[in-house]
Amino acid sequence: MFDIILYQRTLKRGRKLLASVESRLKGSGTEYRLHIANREKGAIDIVKSLTEAGAKKLIVFGGDGTLNEVLNGIADPANCELGLIPAGTGNDFSVAAKIPKGMAALDLILNGEPKFTDYIQFDDGKRSVNIAGTGIDVDILQRCARKKYGGNKSKYFFSLLSSLAHYKAVELEVSADGGEPVRYHALIACVCNGSQLGGGIPMCPDAVIDDGKLELIVADSPPRRKIPGALVKLMRGKVLTLPITHRVSCTSARITVPSGGFLAQYDGEIMACESLTAEIVSGKLKMFRG
Repeated sequence: MFDIILYQRTLKRGRKLLASVESRLKGSGTEYRLHIANREKGAIDIVKSLTEAGAKKLIVFGGDGTLNEVLNGIADPANCELGLIPAGTGNDFSVAAKIPKGMAALDLILNGEPKFTDYIQFDDGKRSVNIAGTGIDVDILQRCARKKYGGNKSKYFFSLLSSLAHYKAVELEVSADGGEPVRYHALIACVCNGSQLGGGIPMCPDAVIDDGKLELIVADSPPRRKIPGALVKLMRGKVLTLPITHRVSCTSARITVPSGGFLAQYDGEIMACESLTAEIVSGKLKMFRG
């Protein structure tokens, strides 16, 4: 039995794909149940109820936000097999997981074997499977949410330009694997399991989702005259070659803002927090992926 979770808003752009998915499942005699969330965080409650009742095979029909909610709703990730049919406005994790678009994603679920896949666990109970962080990425997402027109990648790109012009760097402290905290005047600090964010912006192109490692990345605030060059590097997947960018491979990390609580994004979902205290979790969650 597969439980398919999606949002009502996803039906507007994914109705044909969903119809094809249901037709394939019915034609193959595969039992399934469809669960449609119609409010913010609704998928978390649906999945919590399902997995507490013993559901084990979940399919996310949506993007990074829905995937994040489903992951956060699972009672025990070690007891579940998770599939993803990319159908959201942002499908960044599907790239790192080598999950194809369209019906090929369902073929992978029906014919493939689930593989252990890392995820990020935070000390406040939250989880992330792709990238979580604070700084200019939160500002960009807030600007994206206010834009009514354009595709997801174009919205993110133009919001990025606007943020670079107006955003002021903040004082952050980061540490890895329990080491001494280091202070930065930074544009962004994030922990990565996946490789990209914002509908295709390569933040950590060589991140591996089953290596038991967390990638901690901090980008200092560059002089304004160097911003255009840094932007080009970012879009080409070369941001890690910049002298302003610092990267540490670790199993745990902590990001704080000495001035107090702050906003952070978890796979594109913005939430308030006191710190981002994260550790990588391996060998529990199984996903159908490439």
